[in-house]
Amino acid sequence: MTAEPRGSYMKSILIVNVNWLGDTLFATPFIRAIREKYPKSYIAVLTHPRCYGILEGNRNIDEIIIYDEKKQHKNLLRRFSIISYLRSKNFDVAFILRKSFSRTLLLLFSKIPHRVGYRSKRAGFLLTKRVDAPHKELHKVEYFLNIAKAMGIETKNKNYEIAISENNIKNAENILRDAGVKDENFVVLNAGGNWNPKRWPLENFARLGDGIVKKSEASIVLTGAEKDILLAEDIARLMKHKPVILCGKTDLKTLGAIFKKAMCVISNDSGPMHLAVAARANVIAIFGPTSPELTGPYGDGEYRVLHKDIGCKVPCYDSKCKDNRCMKAVTVEDALGALNEIIKCP
Repeated sequence: MTAEPRGSYMKSILIVNVNWLGDTLFATPFIRAIREKYPKSYIAVLTHPRCYGILEGNRNIDEIIIYDEKKQHKNLLRRFSIISYLRSKNFDVAFILRKSFSRTLLLLFSKIPHRVGYRSKRAGFLLTKRVDAPHKELHKVEYFLNIAKAMGIETKNKNYEIAISENNIKNAENILRDAGVKDENFVVLNAGGNWNPKRWPLENFARLGDGIVKKSEASIVLTGAEKDILLAEDIARLMKHKPVILCGKTDLKTLGAIFKKAMCVISNDSGPMHLAVAARANVIAIFGPTSPELTGPYGDGEYRVLHKDIGCKVPCYDSKCKDNRCMKAVTVEDALGALNEIIKCP
């Protein structure tokens, strides 16, 4: 095992990021902590293409390196090209946030002398600094920061971070204007999710939308990816007051700017929900099978979490669950009550 990296050894640092949008936002306090400790170091992040938009423009990062072992870098020639590139950067240390044999092996082949990450049966022997897993489950933000803590690196700022530019804000304003949404008197409903058991019933979103319009005369905006268009159209058909559908019409940063302008964002547990928190929007997060304590909104900000204990084990990863009792337990009245609280906050 090589000596543990200290101070001057960390002139050039690589952070091997996770693969998903929410997890990438969870990792931004870790990246900030490294920057705070080593303000003059060169910091690069190795990440999946879909996470690029979250990290682009982050003031704590000098370079974003795209790595997609399932597609772009699947063949050996492309794999060797990324190894060659990493070698050329002469990184002193690499922090790996996700337990992964293939990525840890990549760091070894890239001749990065110090490799820091969580102890694991498959990849632990490839690390030079193995961090023991916490004795109790932590929120993902704290789970990543625990790796930094093992190296004597801590931070008080645990907020998500995303760089939303003036251009993103102008794009958001243009999209909203073209859709007929005036001023900032609108509420966003984000009804998608990466698996069905995490989704609040679409009937509830429809009733909630109508309830908001009746109470406040605010416009309702439905957001999501292109794959969520049919879901949004189904919700719109159930509503008396027709919403604006923006699914598939924004990139990540523009979506964040729209969230920032909204009175409130009401969303299932999803990447966009965490994006709304990062954008400093008012947020109501609806949870069911996943744990708010582990993957809920985190840091400063104005947000509420709606989650009911129905006696099931949480987190539950049964993606084939047909019952969905945990999501159905959260009522439209719960959401309206939370909205009333959050929009009255100073």
